[in-house]
Amino acid sequence: MLKGFFNVPTPVNEPILGYAPGSKERELLMAAIADARAKQIEIPMHIAGKEVHTDNKGKVTPPHDHQHILGQYSKGEKAHVTQAIDAALAAKANWENLAWEHRAAIFLKAADLIAGPYRYKLNAATMLGQSKNAYQAEIDAACELIDFLRFNVSYMSDIYKQQPPVSPKGSWNRVEQRPLEGFVFALTPFNFTAIAGNLPTSAAMMGNVVVWKPANTQIYAANVLMQIFKEAGLPDGVINLVYVSGPDAGDVIFSHPDFAGIHFTGSTGVFQNIWKTIGNNIHKFKTYPRIVGETGGKDFILVHGSAEAEASSTAIIRGAFEYQGQKCSAASRVYVAKSVWPKVKEYMLRDLATFKMGGTEDFNNFMNAVIDENSFDKLTKYIDEAKKDKGVEIMAGGGYDKSKGYFIEPTVLVVDDPKYTTMCEELFGPVLTVYVYEDKDFDQVLEIIDTTSIYALTGAVIAQDRYAIEKASHALRNAAGNFYINDKCTGAVVGQQPFGGARGSGTNDKAGSMINLLRWVSPRAIKETFDMPKDYRYPFLG
Repeated sequence: MLKGFFNVPTPVNEPILGYAPGSKERELLMAAIADARAKQIEIPMHIAGKEVHTDNKGKVTPPHDHQHILGQYSKGEKAHVTQAIDAALAAKANWENLAWEHRAAIFLKAADLIAGPYRYKLNAATMLGQSKNAYQAEIDAACELIDFLRFNVSYMSDIYKQQPPVSPKGSWNRVEQRPLEGFVFALTPFNFTAIAGNLPTSAAMMGNVVVWKPANTQIYAANVLMQIFKEAGLPDGVINLVYVSGPDAGDVIFSHPDFAGIHFTGSTGVFQNIWKTIGNNIHKFKTYPRIVGETGGKDFILVHGSAEAEASSTAIIRGAFEYQGQKCSAASRVYVAKSVWPKVKEYMLRDLATFKMGGTEDFNNFMNAVIDENSFDKLTKYIDEAKKDKGVEIMAGGGYDKSKGYFIEPTVLVVDDPKYTTMCEELFGPVLTVYVYEDKDFDQVLEIIDTTSIYALTGAVIAQDRYAIEKASHALRNAAGNFYINDKCTGAVVGQQPFGGARGSGTNDKAGSMINLLRWVSPRAIKETFDMPKDYRYPFLG
């Protein structure tokens, strides 16, 4: 076997294509969308490298056109989870013993496949299956996933380079990074194809084997990801993709002695139940499982009286309404100083009046549909309650319709009470709540922001007054794992802003950084002595 100290390609962020009218990428993407809409596909599970079909089918439909069927996926059951675990464990020895540079090469190739021949197919699948517009699909399914793969390979090599700084005369100290002993469970959300791709691959990259369960509303793009991984040369059984219910997956996985860790993005309630189950079953496992999770947020934007009004308005509406507010980083509560509010409101109303809403196939639409009927019903209930509350002004939006797709207008509520329901509870949709505060109460508002929510994912302060920026940065240091100054509270980029929050928002293990990859290895310290002592006596004994 050849040996060497290998340098991986230096990662750079994937350029974002613009999809402007008349551009080649727009033409190719529209063709990929048309092709996907023109047929219905059978979507299998992927276990041990084989496509697994069942008679129990689930429909895949665009959220913005729920009568159109894109395909059917095969629903699994507990037996398929067991098969996936067995396949992963069978693949484990060969995979973890494969030289790290060959693991790296597989995922670098996957990144190139996404950047090249699969870009439009994966973006189209994300646009249709998850109702993302062309730009949101591009920055997610293409660019961010490519960045995850390329930067993670670089972080992996950096981790392997880290060695003890001291080896005294006559000895050699070294550290090796072993994969976890067992299998990793990746449980991924609907809202980002990049997250669905990163959670299983980041663990696999470090030599682990994975059972992957995506959200049902992301299965359409997840199937494309598995095609990409297979074409990139991922060996059979390293990542196994199953479509089963959460309880069925949990019953099998969290009772299995070889369960070694979970990589999770989803709701706080689900994550807390998983943690509780793992704790209750801790005596069953061969090792203490790694628990890595990002759950969500009640993300804020704070506008100081010194802020520039038009820039504040843009940050607010982009932060709140891109991808219909279905990002865990999306702004859902805003605190605006009374002195600047009239101009901020004017600019917000001006721009909101230009929003177009509809299917993702029409590139003129900034807004699309929320993910499914459950989400639609939950959000519209909050809107209806707000309409009846005398302490709430519906500044914009408030309309909705699910006859063709799950469409909710971008809705802005202005409230008298900073602890009103929609200022506190995570909604995960295009509903933004604004509280206007007296400029003199800035310090009080900082305390309100810090204590209002159980979450601590993202937040932003917009101000020109540097003393105000410093004060907010310190006062809100525990209120957001990703904190933005004079920017919206969304848009973390791999290699630039490692992403994750604390408190109720998760374990803050920072996806897109070395920190996350360190959770998927178990270091072994090795000391080798070249000239062993032959007398037990130390000098002090005389």
